[in-house]
Amino acid sequence: MSRFVRSSSYRHTFGTPAKPENRYDNVKISASAWDTNLISASCKYLAVNWQASGGGAFLVTPLDTTGKLPDLFPLCRAHTAPVLDTAWSPFDDDLVASVGEDGKLALTRVDGELLHDAWSGDRKDLPDMEPLWRLNAHGRKAGHVRFHPSAANVLATASNDVKVWDLEAQKSVLQSETHADMVQSIDWDWCGSVYATTCKDKKLRIFDPRAGSAAVTVADSHSGVKGSRVTWLGSLDRIVTTGFSRTSDRQTFLWDSRELTKGPIKQMNIDQSSGMLMPFFIPGNNVLFLAGKGDGNIRLYELEKDELFYLNDYTSPHPQRGMCLAPARNVNVDETEIAKIYKAVGTTVEPISFVVPRKSESFQADLFPPAPAPQPALQAGEWFSGKDAPPILLDMETRQQTAATSAPPKQYTPAPAPAPAPAPASAPAKAPEPEKAPTPPPPAPAARAASPPPPAPPAKEDSPAPAVPAAAAAVNGSSNGGGADAEEAEALRDENKTLRDALAEKDAVIRELELKLERVRSAIA
Repeated sequence: MSRFVRSSSYRHTFGTPAKPENRYDNVKISASAWDTNLISASCKYLAVNWQASGGGAFLVTPLDTTGKLPDLFPLCRAHTAPVLDTAWSPFDDDLVASVGEDGKLALTRVDGELLHDAWSGDRKDLPDMEPLWRLNAHGRKAGHVRFHPSAANVLATASNDVKVWDLEAQKSVLQSETHADMVQSIDWDWCGSVYATTCKDKKLRIFDPRAGSAAVTVADSHSGVKGSRVTWLGSLDRIVTTGFSRTSDRQTFLWDSRELTKGPIKQMNIDQSSGMLMPFFIPGNNVLFLAGKGDGNIRLYELEKDELFYLNDYTSPHPQRGMCLAPARNVNVDETEIAKIYKAVGTTVEPISFVVPRKSESFQADLFPPAPAPQPALQAGEWFSGKDAPPILLDMETRQQTAATSAPPKQYTPAPAPAPAPAPASAPAKAPEPEKAPTPPPPAPAARAASPPPPAPPAKEDSPAPAVPAAAAAVNGSSNGGGADAEEAEALRDENKTLRDALAEKDAVIRELELKLERVRSAIA
C-alpha cells in the first residue's frame, strides 16, 4: 500500500441538504415505473413529472420560491398520457420540452406571472399552462428528450429510435435506425456533433446524425437485464455508463468514445442493489456523481488519467426516487459550491449543496472553470448544414463570455458488427462455382452424342428460373394487397385520432371537476 495520499482539490467535498423551509413540499411526484430522473432544473425553474389523475402533466415552480406547494397550482398539461421526461433549453430558462407515453413532443413557455400569483394566493381561478405546440414524435412512448448543447432550437427525442428536431420548423429533420428495443438513455457530446445511446439490448451506440441513420460504432455494454445509463464527460473523449452485471452488481464503465470496440478502459463494481445508478458529471472539475435510485447514497469520484478515484460519500436515510443536476453557472461561488443537486424524495424536492471547504474568501479559480453560457454558438440551420462549434463559455468570476477553443473532428473506430453482415451476402457469390462443378465430362459425351451442347446450358438456366417467377409473384401479391393495407391503416389512424380527441376532452372535464372540488373543499375549510 502506498504511504502517500493522492493530491486532490475535491477530497473533502461534502454535501449539505437544504433546511426544511428551503425545500419544495406537497409535490405529487409521478409514480411511473419508467426509468427517468423525474425532475429537471434550469437557472430559474424546477420541473417535476406530476402524478395526474387524468392525462399527463408536469409541475413547474420557481427556484427562488420554496415551502409547501399550494393545493391549487397551475400545471403544464401538454400530454394525454403520463409525462416521462422533461428538459430545459440551455439558452432560454423559460423554455421546457417534454415527452410522454403518448409518443408526443411538446414545447412549453413558462408563464412566470401565473406562477407568482399561484404562490401568493391572490387568485383562485388559475388556468393550467398550455404548450406552444405539440407534435407526434414516435409511434411508441417517447422516454427521453435532450437539448443540443451548442446549437439553438435543436433537440433529440428517443423511443426505440432517436429523432433530431428543428424547433423553428417544428419538425424532425434527422432520424436514427430503429434500435433492437427501447432506448434507455441518450446524451450529446460536448460540441453536439454526435450522441450516445444505451438500449435494452445491452448495446452502447454512437450516432453521427448528419452522416446517416446507422450507428457509427456499436459495443457490448453491461450484461445485466436491468436498465443502463450513459453520460458524456464534458469536453473529453470519454463516456461513462452505469448498469448491472449478470449477478446484479451495480457497475460503472469508463469508455474511450473513439474506440468503443476495444471495450471499457475502466470497470468498477459498486455494490449489489436493485436501484439504477444515475450519473452526473461536472465539466471542468472532472467530478462524477453516482446517485442510486432507491437508496440515499451519492458517491463522488474524480476522473484523472483515465482513472476514477473515490472522493467521498453523501449519505441520507431518505431514499431518492429521482435527481437532477443544476446548470454549472448556477452555483454559488462565494460559498465554494461546486454543484447543486435537486433530490426527489416522497412528496418533497430537496436541494443539496456540494461544497469544497476553503479558508480564503477570494474567488477560487481552480474550483470554478468557465461554464457553458446561456448563448448558443450556432443556429439550427447552421448545425443542420454541417457546422460544429463548442459551447460559448462564461467566466465564473467576471460573468463575461469567453471564446471556446474549437474541438478537432473526432475519428471513431467502426464497430466490427457491420463486417460480418456482408459475409452472408457474399455467400450467394459462391453460387457460380457450382456452375463449373456440374460440367464434368462423364455425362456430357452422352448428351453430345444424342444432341448438341445446348441441353446443358438450359438445365443451368432452368434451376434459377423458377425462383425468379416465384419471387416476382410474391412481390406482385404484396403489391396487390398494399392498397387494402393502406386503406385499413388509414382507417385505423382516423379511429385512433378520434379516440385521442375524445380522451383529451374527458381529461379537460376531469381537470375542471378536480378544480371545482378543490374550491368547494377550500370554501368549507
